Amino acid sequence: MSTRSEGRLPGLDPPLKWAGGKRWLVPHLLQWWECRAQRRLVEPFCGGLAVALGLRPERALLCDVNPHPINFYRHLQGSLRIRIPMRNERELYYRHRAEFNRLVTGRGLWTRKAASLFYYLNRTGYNGLCRFNRKGEFNVPFGRHNVINYRRDFTPYREALSSWSFRHGDFESVPLEPDDFIYADPPYDVEFRQYAKDGFEWTEQERLARWLRLHPGPVVLSNQATARIIELYRDLGFNLRFLSAPRHISRTGDRTPAKEVVATRNLEVLP
Repeated sequence: MSTRSEGRLPGLDPPLKWAGGKRWLVPHLLQWWECRAQRRLVEPFCGGLAVALGLRPERALLCDVNPHPINFYRHLQGSLRIRIPMRNERELYYRHRAEFNRLVTGRGLWTRKAASLFYYLNRTGYNGLCRFNRKGEFNVPFGRHNVINYRRDFTPYREALSSWSFRHGDFESVPLEPDDFIYADPPYDVEFRQYAKDGFEWTEQERLARWLRLHPGPVVLSNQATARIIELYRDLGFNLRFLSAPRHISRTGDRTPAKEVVATRNLEVLP
């Protein structure tokens, strides 16, 4: 079976800015994916779509607990064209942010307008963050960008995403098939975890690890290599390897590359 990674479709960059995006990890994932590309790719934390757009599977089930990127991707499947004003201006940013929060905390969560506003906020907000308060309101401040190149016509993404399914919800709600290839990229085991309104605490990390361990097909997980993440996956029988991520420990002068752990299961068997 031919795959999208063989060049049937032109390469597309991830349409959203995403803190902790995994485009850098795609070459490492290809060693496991290329001989299993006939399988369905499942991502329970699809985030900015860097991995799916890098691997280009024929079939994919892409899930996230954050409904806003999922709404945006679903509208990309329908050739989204953004018509709202988009400028790198503080006043416009906070006006659009207030309108977005009125929509998503009311009945407008799954609308095209919400998708358009989310794209604008994502491109214009501080440092590409995606952060929400307990009320579910987007609370990222205005960014410090000199120039922003906004995109209005997302038609090229329609074909790329046409055979993929997008789902919003908890990772355990994802309907798996036994031979699915799972790539899991949960929120890092670090202090900031307010990626969605309910956060992602240590109990969620443990629940995820146990859920992944039960899957009979190939599993790849990435996370920051904290001592307790390493212990958790090692004790559950995962194979571990360590990589230097292209980000640094802090913005306070420490330029040490962050250490990433990649935990795998069921990849030693033939495709």
